[in-house]
Order: sequence, then C-alpha cells, then structure tokens
Amino acid sequence: MNIVTWPGLTPYTEGMQRMDAALSHALATGEETIIFSEHEPILTIGTSGNESDLGTSPLPFLHTGRGGKVTYHGPGQRVVYLVINLKRFNADIRAYVQWLQHWLIATLAEANLTATAGSGDEIGVWINDKKIAAIGVRVRKGYAYHGIALNLNPDLSVYKHFIPCGITQKGVTSLHAEGQPLTLKQLDELLIVSLQKHLPELPKHA
Repeated sequence: MNIVTWPGLTPYTEGMQRMDAALSHALATGEETIIFSEHEPILTIGTSGNESDLGTSPLPFLHTGRGGKVTYHGPGQRVVYLVINLKRFNADIRAYVQWLQHWLIATLAEANLTATAGSGDEIGVWINDKKIAAIGVRVRKGYAYHGIALNLNPDLSVYKHFIPCGITQKGVTSLHAEGQPLTLKQLDELLIVSLQKHLPELPKHA
C-alpha cells in the first residue's frame, strides 16, 4: 500500500486527475493508494446532489462522480482519498462505508472526542447533532475510490451559505471547534495509526 501526502492546497480538478491516476495504477498493478490532501475552497456536487443546494455561496462548484450531495472542501479540512481493493470487505460497498465511519470514529476517540456514525441520508460521522466528517465513494472494477473529508479547523461560516449534504436541520463542527486544536500533522498521524490498526487484511490470492 502506498501512502502519499500532497503538500499545500491542491486544486480540486488536479486532485481528481491524480486520484484517477492512482486508480488506474491500482487496476494495472493491484497496489492500493491512500492520499492525504487539502484543497483550495470549492463546493462539489455528488451524484445525488443538485445545484439548488448551493444556496447563496459565492464559492466555485463542480459536479463530481462520488456519491452524496453538496460538500465543501477547503483549507483546514483533511481530505483522504482511498483507492482500496473491495475484496478486503467481501466486495460489499456498504461494509466499506461502515468501516470508513468506524475508522474516523476510532481516530476521533484518540483525540478524546466521542463521535457516532450516521445512516441513510446522514452518512458520515457526527458529534452530537453536528457533522464533523463527510464520506463519498465510488467503485470501479472492484476498487473503491474517493473517500472522506474530516474537518480539522476550516472556516465553518462557509456552511451557512449552502445546504451541506442535503441536511438542513443539523450543524457542522470541527476538531478545533470541539476543543481539540491538533495540527494537520498530528491528525494525519492519528489517521494513519488507526488505519493500520483497523483496516481488514486483503485476502490471500486476491
């Protein structure tokens, strides 16, 4: 497995191109890739989203192939793209999404935060009634790609101008807002340790 960190702020379209290259590499060689990134400010619209949820936000937007609705990406948010062989999860995409939630919840627990998994239209990770992490995935030829967006310390005021993930009755939070002022490096270390601890083994002869 290849773990990569992109330095600085990556334009979203460039990130998609590089993620697609990692997916092509996986399909050709079987090598999985985990990419840690941080994007320039943008709203992305998933396959079940629509432009009406953009509200009054002045941010640029882009339709993307991941699942889900409208999501914000920007400074202070750790986006992790996982190009993962679904044989780790018996080719069960729902089991994989549940594992992504479990991974994030376990990571947040290491930062002394108690989080829970959402379900249905509220897929993601929550602290009380505030969303701290979004999940959006897609599958191609047995590999999952796209991934998660975890709020470390983004400008939470941007969420007031659009409908995040199609949810209007609940809020958005971050590690810093919850009293855990980790650095991006510290958060990455927690994510990687938790990933290595909780990721199911790839079956032999996969």
